Amino acid sequence: MSVQARKQRERADRERLIVATARELAEQQGWDAVTTRRLAERIEYSQPVLYSHFRGKREIIGAVALQGATEMAATLRAATAGADGPRARVAALARGYLDFAECNPAVYDALFQLDGGLAYAREDTPAPLKDAFAALLECLGEVAGDGVHPGVFTEVFWASLHGIATLTRAGRLPPEYMEQRVELLVDRLTVL
Repeated sequence: MSVQARKQRERADRERLIVATARELAEQQGWDAVTTRRLAERIEYSQPVLYSHFRGKREIIGAVALQGATEMAATLRAATAGADGPRARVAALARGYLDFAECNPAVYDALFQLDGGLAYAREDTPAPLKDAFAALLECLGEVAGDGVHPGVFTEVFWASLHGIATLTRAGRLPPEYMEQRVELLVDRLTVL
C-alpha cells in the first residue's frame, strides 16, 4: 500500500470517527452538547485535526444527516419489502418512518430540524437526501390518485408523518394513539 493510500484511508477513518462520535454524543445528550472541543476530547485528536475535516458543527450535522438519509432510505425500503398490496405497503412505510424518527432522534433532527448546510428539494440536493425521498415516492406514487402529482402527494404524506413524529416526540400528541394516526393517514390520504 502506498503512503498516499494509507493517508487517505486514515483520513477517511478519522472522518467516520468524528461523525460517529458526534452522532453518539447527540443521541446521548442532545445536539447542544456537540462542540468541537468535546468531540476533539472524545476522539483524542486536536481541534485543528477536527477542523481539517469539517469547518464546524454545521458541517458535522450535515454529515450525520447524509448518513441518516442513507439509513432512512434502507429502513423504509426494508419496511415495505414484505408488505402485500398498496395499502399494506403504505402503512408499513408510515410505521417504518415513525419508528426511525423515534429510535434515531438526533439523526432525525440533523435531517429535518437543524441546519447542516445541505440543499433540499433542489437540483444540487445530495444523492442520499434524494434517495430518501425516492424511497417514499416509490411506495406513495402508486397511491396518489388520478390527476395528483406523485411528488407533491409524497411531500404532503411525508409532511404529515413529520408532523406526527415531531409532535409525538415533543409530548404534544399522546403516543398511545400512534396506530390510529397511521391508519387514519393511510385511509384518508391514499387512493386504494
